[in-house]
Amino acid sequence: MSSLDLAVVGNCMVAALIDRRARIVWCCFPRFDGDPIFNELLDGGRKADDACGSFAMELVGQVSCHQRYLDNTAVLVSVLTDRDGNALEITDFAPRFTHFGRIHRPPSLIRRVRPLRGRPHLVVRVLPTFECGARKPEITRGANHIRYVGPSQTVRLTTDAPVSYILEQRQFVIDRPMSFFLGADEPLRSNADSTAREFLDSTVDHWRDWVRALSIPFDWQEAVIRAAITLKLCNFEETGAIVAALTTSIPEAPGTERNWDYRYCWLRDAYFVINALNRLGQTGTMEAFITYMTNIAGDLGLLPGRLDMPPLFGITREAELDERLAAALTGYRGMGPVRVGNAAYTQIQNDAYGALVLASVHAFFDRRLIRSSESDLFAGLERLAARAVAVFDVPDAGPWELRTKASVHTFSSVMCWAAADRLALIANGLGRPERAKIWRTEADRMHAVIADRAFNAKRNSFVSTFDGEDLDATLLLLADLGFIAANDPRFIATVEAVGRQLKRGSLFVRYDTADDFGHMQTGFLICGFWYVDALWAIGRREEARELFEQLLGYRNSFGLLSEDADLTTGELWGNFPQTYSMVGLINSAVRLSRSWEDAL
Repeated sequence: MSSLDLAVVGNCMVAALIDRRARIVWCCFPRFDGDPIFNELLDGGRKADDACGSFAMELVGQVSCHQRYLDNTAVLVSVLTDRDGNALEITDFAPRFTHFGRIHRPPSLIRRVRPLRGRPHLVVRVLPTFECGARKPEITRGANHIRYVGPSQTVRLTTDAPVSYILEQRQFVIDRPMSFFLGADEPLRSNADSTAREFLDSTVDHWRDWVRALSIPFDWQEAVIRAAITLKLCNFEETGAIVAALTTSIPEAPGTERNWDYRYCWLRDAYFVINALNRLGQTGTMEAFITYMTNIAGDLGLLPGRLDMPPLFGITREAELDERLAAALTGYRGMGPVRVGNAAYTQIQNDAYGALVLASVHAFFDRRLIRSSESDLFAGLERLAARAVAVFDVPDAGPWELRTKASVHTFSSVMCWAAADRLALIANGLGRPERAKIWRTEADRMHAVIADRAFNAKRNSFVSTFDGEDLDATLLLLADLGFIAANDPRFIATVEAVGRQLKRGSLFVRYDTADDFGHMQTGFLICGFWYVDALWAIGRREEARELFEQLLGYRNSFGLLSEDADLTTGELWGNFPQTYSMVGLINSAVRLSRSWEDAL
C-alpha cells in the first residue's frame, strides 16, 4: 500500500519522491509541473502484471532497507540487505552546484549503486510512462544508454551497468560501483561513475554551504534545516516560483474527492513563505520569489477580460490552468480522480491583492535586497491596493476555495485592509506623505467596517464571514497580520474560541461546517502551527511549546510533512511535501526557540 513515508530529492528544476523500498514513485519531467513520467504513487489500482510508472532497484531476497539523508543535504542514501547478509548502497540525488559561475541544475536524477558486503544481486526496473500514464514509451538502446521515447519528449538513461539486463529486467551481481543518469535526451560525454562521484561531491558541498548560510533558531535545528531544504526543493529557481507541493491529487482524506493539483504557486502562500525565508536569512531565494510576485502584479492589466486577480499561477506565471482528469491513473491507493490543472484559477479570492502587497514589502525596507525602479513597483502595488479597497466587502470564494459558496470572508477582507495599510507604510518610507495619507485613510475606513461586521458580540469572537457565526482557522492570523494587537481581549477570546471549536487533539480542522464535500475528516497541519503562534502571542507559551512538539511528531521518517493528518491515527494525507506545512514549522520554531544568547 502506498504511503506518504517518502523522501524527496531534487535540484530546483526537477524533484523525485522515493519510497521506503528505494523506488522512485513520483517524478515530473522536465520540470515540477511536467508530465509525471514516474507516477506509481497515483496508480494504486493497477494490476501487478501491468506494473509501470516507477524506477525500482530491487535487491534479490531483500529483508531490509535503511534510509537517511546525508547531513544537511538533499542527498538520500538507502542501504539494502538480503537474507544472506549481502548489502548494497543506493545514493539518490539531483545534481546541483556552481559551475562556471552559475548554478548547474539540469533536469536530471542520478542513482549510484555500490556493493557494501558480499555479492548482492540486483534487478533494475526503469518503467516510465507518458501523458499521465496513458502511453508507454517506445524504447531504443545504445551501447551505454536507453532512450524512452514519448509523444512529446524523450528521456534517456545513461549507465555503466549492463544495458541488456536493465531492458530484460534480469538480475545481475553488483560487484563494483555503478551509476545511472536519468534526464534529457542528451549524451553523457564523460565516464559515468567518475562523473557521478564528482557530481555527488559537488552537490553535497553545495547543500552544506547553503545550510551554513541559514539563520536558524537554537532549538529544533534539525527539524528547521530539513524543512528549509524541502522548501528550497519546492522553489522553481528559473523563475523564482515556489509551488504549494510537488504532487497532484493525493486526497486530503481517505475516500474523498478533495484531491487537487498543487504543482502551482498560490498568492496566498506568499506572505508566509516570504516570512519564513526572511527569518532563515535566505535573501537570494526571497528576492527571486519577490521578483516572481511583482511580475505577477504587472500581469494584472494583461489578462484579457479578467478584472480580478487569479489566486494561483503556474511556475512561469501561466494564468490559465485548465483542470482535466488523467483517466489512465487510478489515484493514490486507487482513490481518484487524478487532476491536472486547477480550476481554482477561475475563482474570485480577494485576499490575493493583500498577499501580493505583503510579499512585496521587503523590497522597500530590506536593505539587503537590490532595489530598482521603486516608483514603478509602488505604482503597480497601488493599482492592486485600489482593487483591494473596491472589493474588501464583496463576496468571494474565501481562503478555503469553496467552489459553490460565496460570502464576505473575514480573512479576505483583512488581507485587503493589509494592502492599504502596507501601502501607507511604503509611501511614508518613500517620502510620499500625500500618498501615505490617502492609503491610511482607506485602511482606517476598512478597518472600522471589518471590526464592526466580522466581530460577533454574542459569541465574543471574530467570525469567518461578515455578520456570521461560524469560525475558521484563519482568524488565528489577525494579530500576525497586524489587524489587531495580540493583547486585545477580542483576539484572546477569538483564539480561545477557535481552540474550543476547531482543535481535535493536537490537530485542527480548517472549519467545522459542511462544505461542498461534507465535513473535514483530517487536520490541516498549517492550522496547528497558526494556533501555536497565536498561543505564543497571547502569552500561553508553555502550552505553545508543548503543542509544537506534538505537531513535530506528525513528520514522516524523513522529517517531512504533507498537507493533512488523520485525526485519529496521525497518518499523513494530502499533497506532498506541503510547502505551507514546512513554512509553518519554520515560522513557529523561530518564534518559540530560545535565543542563542539565552541558550548558551
